[in-house]
Amino acid sequence: MSSEVQPIEPAEPAEAVAAAVRAVPGVLDLHGGLLSEVATYLPGRMVRGVRLREPGAEVHVVLAWGAPLEETSAAVRAAAAGVVGLPVDVWVQDVRDPAESS
Repeated sequence: MSSEVQPIEPAEPAEAVAAAVRAVPGVLDLHGGLLSEVATYLPGRMVRGVRLREPGAEVHVVLAWGAPLEETSAAVRAAAAGVVGLPVDVWVQDVRDPAESS
């Protein structure tokens, strides 16, 4: 048995964007669009609500009721742009009460 530590592969950029966006206060989830058309497809899986494109990205989110729209959208844009280093368009697809189950 080898004691060599294997490096952990970095997350796919779309997965890293999704994680960064979900960590923004006021964001309840990512939103895949009406027919799940907003996604990044990866081998064996997809990242709903994140579309990487040239140049930049789209992020579609569900916000908590009462979250300030402009400030939360700006925080989402900054979080996603910090991962991809490109312009990011933010789409608020839905607003929900965080106390309700989705």
